[in-house]
Amino acid sequence: CNEHHIKEDYQRLEYLGDKVLDLIMSDYLYNTTDYEEGKMTKIRSMYVCENALYEYAMLLDFPLYAKVGKGEEANGGKYRKATLADMFESFLGAVYLDQGYVKAREIVYEVVIPFIKEKPETFFMDYKSLLQEMVQTTKKSVTYELVKEEGPAHDRTFTMNAVVDGIVMGTGTAKSKKEAEQRAAHHALEKKANV
Repeated sequence: CNEHHIKEDYQRLEYLGDKVLDLIMSDYLYNTTDYEEGKMTKIRSMYVCENALYEYAMLLDFPLYAKVGKGEEANGGKYRKATLADMFESFLGAVYLDQGYVKAREIVYEVVIPFIKEKPETFFMDYKSLLQEMVQTTKKSVTYELVKEEGPAHDRTFTMNAVVDGIVMGTGTAKSKKEAEQRAAHHALEKKANV
């Protein structure tokens, strides 16, 4: 079995699952709230961020089904946040392809929506969205640049900069690019608060 081919298929499913989740969440918020666009976007981002996806994967016992290399397993790879978050998106993508949108929506309604009903605006802070909102008031935008990538393939560490108008506003390091971007945005917001 070609490991590269499997990884490529997995990443394609992850991409599809990400889009399916975005659509289901957007549809849910549109039809159950009267929030304006910005607030719906902010709330949705809390429920589709890596931390949230990790929670859903843990709820569904995904570590029991994770297949990782021996080196990665020895380093706790089955419980890595980025791995499990990606697995949840891939799972949703696979359900969508195999059983359709309605079944994918059922799963999201069973797994994700209870979190929204319990704590709609305080689940996980999406620092990237908060930083973007802050800089948009000055008609600017935030970009994220990879500064450093290190460690073995099964245990990578990424360092990202949050950049506004060519100026590095914050830096973050984590086991996934998404989480490193969140940490960079958080760092930028903390610096701004202390000015």
